[in-house]
Amino acid sequence: MRHHGDAEVRGADAALTDLAVNVRAGTPPEWLKARIAASLNGLAAYPDGRAAREAVAARHGLPAGRVLLTAGAAEAFVLLARALPTRRPVVVHPQFTEPESALRDAGHTVERVVLDERDGFRLTPGAVPEDADLVVIGNPTNPTSVLHPADALAELARPGRTLVVDEAFMDAVPGERESLAGRTDVPGLVVLRSLTKTWGLAGLRIGYVLAEPDTVTALERVQPLWPVSSPALVAAEACCTPSALAEAANAADRMAADRAHLADRLAELAEVRVCGPAAGSFLLIRLPGAAAIRTRLRELGFAVRRGDTFPGLGPDWLRLAVRDPATTDRFVIALAKAVAESAD
Repeated sequence: MRHHGDAEVRGADAALTDLAVNVRAGTPPEWLKARIAASLNGLAAYPDGRAAREAVAARHGLPAGRVLLTAGAAEAFVLLARALPTRRPVVVHPQFTEPESALRDAGHTVERVVLDERDGFRLTPGAVPEDADLVVIGNPTNPTSVLHPADALAELARPGRTLVVDEAFMDAVPGERESLAGRTDVPGLVVLRSLTKTWGLAGLRIGYVLAEPDTVTALERVQPLWPVSSPALVAAEACCTPSALAEAANAADRMAADRAHLADRLAELAEVRVCGPAAGSFLLIRLPGAAAIRTRLRELGFAVRRGDTFPGLGPDWLRLAVRDPATTDRFVIALAKAVAESAD
C-alpha cells in the first residue's frame, strides 16, 4: 500500500528511463523555475497564502472560502482522515492507495468497493453502500486511467455524505472534461487537485482542496501552521495565470497524442492487454509474468510501476507513464525483447 512509483527510480536506479512516475517529462518549465527562484529572496518572512488562494479560487470560478492550499494533494487525505468524523468510509479501488492508508492511520475501518476489470474498471454508483458517509474515488483514476462521467460521480452524493474526488490528473485531460472542480451544486463534494503532475513540482509539494466552506474550515483546524512554503505558494499562483493554463491545455493535447502512440505500439504485442479507453498520463497494462518482465526491463534500462500494490490488481499488471514517441518506441523494443525472453 505504501509503495509508489518514485521507489522505482531512487538512488542508482535514477539513471533508468522513467516510465514509473506520472510527472510530465521536461518540467518544471524555465519560466516557472525562475518565478520560484525569485521567491527565495523572501524566505525570511512567514508564508502568506492569501494571493495563491485567491488565484486558485479565480481559476475555478469559486470564492476563496472554498479553497484550502495543502502541501501536495497527499496532505489533504491526511487532513480529511483526521478532521471528518466518518463512521463508514468507503474507498473505490483500484486507485491511489494513500486515501485508504491515511484513513487507517487515523483509526478508521475502511471498506473497499473494487471495480471489475471485465467492466473496464467503470464505476457503478449502486455498488457503493447507501449508508457510506465518506466515499473516495479518483478521476481520472490512478492506475487504471479511467475517466468517470461527472454525472455518475455526482450520483454518489447524499445528504450526510462526504464525496471526495481525487482529480490529481485532471489537468492532463484535454478540456478537463468530467471535472467537478467548479461545481457548488453537489452536496458534500470535496475535490482534490495537485500541481505536481503537469508542472513537475513533486519536490515542492503543492496541491489544494475545493470544498464547502465548513469543510475547508474543519480541515484547516487540523492543518499545521504555515503548511505550504512561500516558494510553493508562488508556484500555485503562477500556475493559475491565463498563460499557464493555456500551456497546460497544450500539454494535455500533446499527452493525449503521445498516449495514443503508446497504446498503438503496445497493440503490436499480442501478449499485452491495454486497459482503456484511457484518459490520464499513464496506461495500465496486463501481461502474463509481468513481475519478471518488470525486472528484465530494469536490466534493459527502463523503470515501470508494478501493479500488484493496488487493491483489485495482481502480479500481472503494470502501469506505464506516457512519454514522448521516441522514448515509447525504445521502450516497446525493450518490452518486446523482455516478453520474448520470458516465453523461452
